[in-house]
Amino acid sequence: MAHPLPQPSKEPVVAGLLLAAGGGRRLGGRPKALLTHRGRPLVEHAVRVLREGGCAPVHVVLGAAADRVRKEADLSGCVLVDNPDWEEGMGSSLRAGLRSLSATAADAALVSLVDQPGIGADAVARVRAAHRSRESLAAAAYGGERGHPVLFGAGRWQEITASAVGDRGARAYLKEHESSLALIECGDVAEAYDIDTAADLAHLE
Repeated sequence: MAHPLPQPSKEPVVAGLLLAAGGGRRLGGRPKALLTHRGRPLVEHAVRVLREGGCAPVHVVLGAAADRVRKEADLSGCVLVDNPDWEEGMGSSLRAGLRSLSATAADAALVSLVDQPGIGADAVARVRAAHRSRESLAAAAYGGERGHPVLFGAGRWQEITASAVGDRGARAYLKEHESSLALIECGDVAEAYDIDTAADLAHLE
């Protein structure tokens, strides 16, 4: 009697969650999503990095100048999430993004920030590969220091949403769950600078 072949285990769905709502207060109010990098809006570059790193679907949280971003950036294939409370800080964008993803079949969210163009697909792929279950918790590290991107298993989203306030995002949650956090060194393949001030614009190409 023939034995049925074992079914391959289902590939986990790791969604990309791009936080792109910032208004660039220290950049004279220039929305970060629309800064020019390699001839196109920075938000397009950040979406491409998530896709090339193996994340799908990709949800993008918009806030400052959301209508302009929709018009000027090619975000086809992305789910666009409006965060009317973007001025409250990153926590509100994280909440909006995780709420949006909770309506999908995603097993985990890989969260990245629009203003870190030095973090490419290699770092995304490394952190994505740390997914083990719906309770997974992992983050890129640079010289041992925690940074982005960060991977949150879907089983943790509700708690993270409840704790994400102000501009701290998930920082308090990550500190509280440090013993469960896998740090994935990415310092050899990425640079974790932010585009926050006029001097930082030199990093853009």
